[in-house]
Amino acid sequence: MMRIDIISAVPDSLTSMLNTSIVKRAQDKGLVKIIVHNLRDYTHDKHKQIDDKPFGGGPGMLLKPEPFFECIEKLQGERNYKHIIFSTPKGKIYSQSLANKFSLAENIIIIAGHYKGIDDRVREKFATDEISIGNFVLSGGELLALIITDSIVRLLPGSIGDSESMLHDSFMNGEIVEAPYYTRPAEYRGMKVPKVLLSGNDKEINKWKEEQSKSLTEKWKKINSVE
Repeated sequence: MMRIDIISAVPDSLTSMLNTSIVKRAQDKGLVKIIVHNLRDYTHDKHKQIDDKPFGGGPGMLLKPEPFFECIEKLQGERNYKHIIFSTPKGKIYSQSLANKFSLAENIIIIAGHYKGIDDRVREKFATDEISIGNFVLSGGELLALIITDSIVRLLPGSIGDSESMLHDSFMNGEIVEAPYYTRPAEYRGMKVPKVLLSGNDKEINKWKEEQSKSLTEKWKKINSVE
């Protein structure tokens, strides 16, 4: 069974997504165990303070190093972790290939930042992987933690009923976007499903899908090459 530990300053924000859909079913099946750790549980003052002002001045508050060190060292004393993922805008942009790599690990820790960020000694001491989900700013790393968790869990054998369907998802075979899909009705508000998909001719359908995939992939690459 895979184990994913998520360390967060606002653990309640993770609850809903971790208890729905594929992620919940995978947990129910015993495929993965997901534990959310409240950073405040690793403080020792009566106010359970987890943040403080940054040295050198500047706006915002930083998460203190002590609670992270105590939590991570406790977890490392119980099992080995191949990946300790640190969420940061300075990290590598997350991709399907990284999801594939992480899904092969037995134990993973995801560190979710919050406020202005985390004291950098946490990254320096523990991070094996520094990950970003894009060039934009969020209120915290909890959304990144959920995205990584979902992308990993759905890859675990048995998590998805139709595993063959997953193999054809976009980016599962490199930087390739899949062809568009349609279902009933064949015509809706004057918009018709491409005739080839109604033909029953597998050869022509596969040809159409390959052409669409190629065209959409080229369009995707062009859009994402713009700075």
